[in-house]
Amino acid sequence: MPETIPQDILNALTDVDMPRLQAEPEIDTFVTALGYRIPVHACGAVVMGSGAAGLRAAVELKRRGADVVVISQSAWGGTSACSGSDKQTLHTANTSDQGDNFKAMARAIRAGGAMDEDTAYVEAVGSVRAMASLQFLGLPLPQDGFGGTLRYQTDHDDVGRATSCGPRTSRLMVKVLAGEAIRLGIPFFNQMTGVRILVKDQGGQRRVAGILAVRPKAQTPDNPYGLTLFRCGAMVIAAGGPGELYRDSVFPNGCFGSLGLALEAGVDLVNLTESQFGIGTRREGFPWNLSGTYVQAMPYIYALDAAGTEHNFLAGYYRTTQELASNIFRKGYQWPFHASRMLDFGSSLVDLAISRENQAGRRVFMDFNRNPEAVPGDLPFSLDRLDADVDAYLGKAGAGQGLPIDRLRHMNPLSIELYLRYKVDIRRDPLEFAVNNQHMNGGIAVDTWGRSNLVGLYAIGEAAGTHGVTRPGGAALNAGQVLGTRAAEHIAATGRANAVPQGPFGTELDQAIGQIERTLRADSPLDPRTIKDAVQARMSDHAGILCTPQNIAGALQAAAGLNHAIRANGISFQRASEVARVLQWQQMAMASEAVLTALHHYIAQGGGSRGARAICDPAGEATPMVRSGPLHDMRFRKEREQDQGEQILVRLVDGELEVSARPNRSFDAAAKPFFERDWPAWLTGGVHDLDEGPAGND
Repeated sequence: MPETIPQDILNALTDVDMPRLQAEPEIDTFVTALGYRIPVHACGAVVMGSGAAGLRAAVELKRRGADVVVISQSAWGGTSACSGSDKQTLHTANTSDQGDNFKAMARAIRAGGAMDEDTAYVEAVGSVRAMASLQFLGLPLPQDGFGGTLRYQTDHDDVGRATSCGPRTSRLMVKVLAGEAIRLGIPFFNQMTGVRILVKDQGGQRRVAGILAVRPKAQTPDNPYGLTLFRCGAMVIAAGGPGELYRDSVFPNGCFGSLGLALEAGVDLVNLTESQFGIGTRREGFPWNLSGTYVQAMPYIYALDAAGTEHNFLAGYYRTTQELASNIFRKGYQWPFHASRMLDFGSSLVDLAISRENQAGRRVFMDFNRNPEAVPGDLPFSLDRLDADVDAYLGKAGAGQGLPIDRLRHMNPLSIELYLRYKVDIRRDPLEFAVNNQHMNGGIAVDTWGRSNLVGLYAIGEAAGTHGVTRPGGAALNAGQVLGTRAAEHIAATGRANAVPQGPFGTELDQAIGQIERTLRADSPLDPRTIKDAVQARMSDHAGILCTPQNIAGALQAAAGLNHAIRANGISFQRASEVARVLQWQQMAMASEAVLTALHHYIAQGGGSRGARAICDPAGEATPMVRSGPLHDMRFRKEREQDQGEQILVRLVDGELEVSARPNRSFDAAAKPFFERDWPAWLTGGVHDLDEGPAGND
């Protein structure tokens, strides 16, 4: 990107204003249950979440005639509106000049294992439609002079299917989809925290009946907690990932996701063992991933001890200055930590080294005004001494400037502008950062239409556990758009969102309120802050990038003990405005136990290191090497190929978590569609598989 980009263009791609919400409908219908007078809004479908995936589902539902509403804890305040990286990626199908096709793309999406083959193919096929429709709505994806989309390589992507509008790509996606939702007249109910899914038994089949939410403005003497009921025939969970699960997190504050909410409704969760961790600035300031050109500019990375002494600590991990600098660069498209990249002096030694510095109490910085310091006894840094892949990339980018800040300004001036908006001037000051949790690859178990095992309940975006062990960078944005569209298509085909539910409630509302009352206990010795500190410290200290069988077992025992205490004593609160947070932390404690349950099961069955975590074990087969020799305390198990072919399910049964495994769903890559044979299934709706039986784990 040339240095002559006008400032107004940089501003427009960095300062993305969101549209104003229209006035929401008044709720003038009430129901009385267990002494509470609760406002009720009846509709065909509820979308929980106002991010890019949820808005896609809402827009597609409305276009198909559904009576749909969106409820949101904080409109435009979630991950897709507030998070990103230097040039946030949208991963889509490429053109044939790279030898690409949908089947090849599907293989790349599922390459890490533990991902359903049919889902990967659906994401590949749907990517073209997803990107084209976003462009139609006004997403300014860059093009060449012939109309071809500009693309680049990102993590777990050898072909180069990534494209970007800059650091605010997902926010721009939210903006154009929000504008369309408002244009279509979709009602938004903001400041609404969903806390209990209502489930009714109909002929022996469990179906979604609605969601009970907490809203401070709805508090009255006869409704002190501000309970609000949304009654619906279909529901789409698009509430994002469990960002609050970790202390060291790059999620925006207040991202709780929906894992605990789903568990309590009897919904199956899958792949909770799989997350992503990588370098980023801490959430106490401006949380942001430091991938792409931030590290491809090759800044100097160093640590400060308590006395303020500077340490060139990476020099203890790499053999030469060239090797050190080249691996800093590779973090640009190998951003997530991966255990296998700790071997052979790979790029994940950077993550390991940073993590060990933080554990030792030292702070880590990157300085864009200094090139990497030399490894002792080796030659100094030089652009003429870099590995071949690094040299080729910088040559094509024209990034031969002498200092990192100048290389960064040349390749991506938006990355500098972004931090300036948050009073951080990386042109002048070093940037403190750490290894953080960034993404949950697991979530609610769904089929290729987004259906869960609870009839009428769908999950999309990061709420859906569709991503497997690894995924190409940006594939999650594409997956949310594709599955959001497909969930809307399926709901429309069932017809359940076209009519407002009628008739009296059964016991489901009383049961949901009873669960809430048992949790809210003013005299409890447990409070939300205590639970938060316990959950986040446990997950960051014992379930981050480095795990041991003993630590996971101990963490699981502690997590189960916390949930037992919550069930026995509830959680205290001081004022009604805290009710939503109390219930969210109760569910986050349950989600933490579910993640640790899955991890413990995987490790106890002999599972090895993959994706997000290294399973450290003295009997492991692999030992990272550093300049001084092997790191014996970091010896880890290798991943077993057999584990890539299955997924771990977790469900809540009678208050206890149960674990099972199922093989990945397959896809017949040799099968070919035939127009005259297959068209009737489209015309009659047969393609939608309207069988009302449980989905998600098939």
